[in-house]
Amino acid sequence: MSALHRPHGTLADGADPVRLMPEDAGWAYTGLRVLTLEPGQPRTITTGEFEAFVLPLSGGCDVVVEGERFALRGRTSVFTRVTDFAYVPRDAEVTLSAVEGSEIALPMARCERRLEPRYGPAELVPVEVRGACNATRQVTNFGVPGVWEHADKLNACELITPDGNWSSYPPHKHDEATECEVVNEEIYYFRIAGRDGTTPSGAGFGLHRTYTADGELDEDVAVRDGDVFLIPRGYHGPCVAAPGYPMYYLNVLAGPGPERSMAFCDDPAHGWVRDTWRDQPADPRCPVTGAEGRRT
Repeated sequence: MSALHRPHGTLADGADPVRLMPEDAGWAYTGLRVLTLEPGQPRTITTGEFEAFVLPLSGGCDVVVEGERFALRGRTSVFTRVTDFAYVPRDAEVTLSAVEGSEIALPMARCERRLEPRYGPAELVPVEVRGACNATRQVTNFGVPGVWEHADKLNACELITPDGNWSSYPPHKHDEATECEVVNEEIYYFRIAGRDGTTPSGAGFGLHRTYTADGELDEDVAVRDGDVFLIPRGYHGPCVAAPGYPMYYLNVLAGPGPERSMAFCDDPAHGWVRDTWRDQPADPRCPVTGAEGRRT
């Protein structure tokens, strides 16, 4: 099994689907937890050295932190709506509760500065349509620089790739401090919809590629619902959604730079493809979702 590909269940912590700390990945900054909230059973976590977003994947939740309460409406699934979210700082005690139960992602980054808790409404989350033709995808920019500035190290966004389409393309990297890129460790957390196009299911699959120019890394893997893939370095992309099975992934990035940035460099062998999109139409299935719900 690939050391970078962590299939569903291999990072589970009891009933929680994912617990990935930087040390588990062999790096320094980026982490991810996915928690299961049972109906009416609050859970309290301490953030320690990490800042985090509280991002509902299914259902909603109440977030209580430092005397503040944020009610996150959430969504039925990641394929049905853009969700609201909350930012919680390092060295905080956070209580999460859900009346009907829910699944919550906590993208995290080890950081130095301690900021205040803050609420992010779904209505202010920008949804971008990127690419063209069968490389069209939705990028939900809830926690990226230029949109959400209230973080020290943490960057996060969501992508939805309609079935049969390619995303994270052209392949790109961010493992050096150069004119076009910064150093970021990155996590991909995948959800794959089943036959109805909205309900995550283990039946579907997609493909993901990560490689380095020298060939030291060269991985092409099938990814399924709940899988995690680690990007310590090298070019990554494409992510391909198999026909019939829309693909979602949560990107979590953090690194040592003094300022938050998601700058990257395309693989020069494939970057030319980006220029061809100027004269090609976008897939009309995108955007798939918005704050008001599903659009297609």
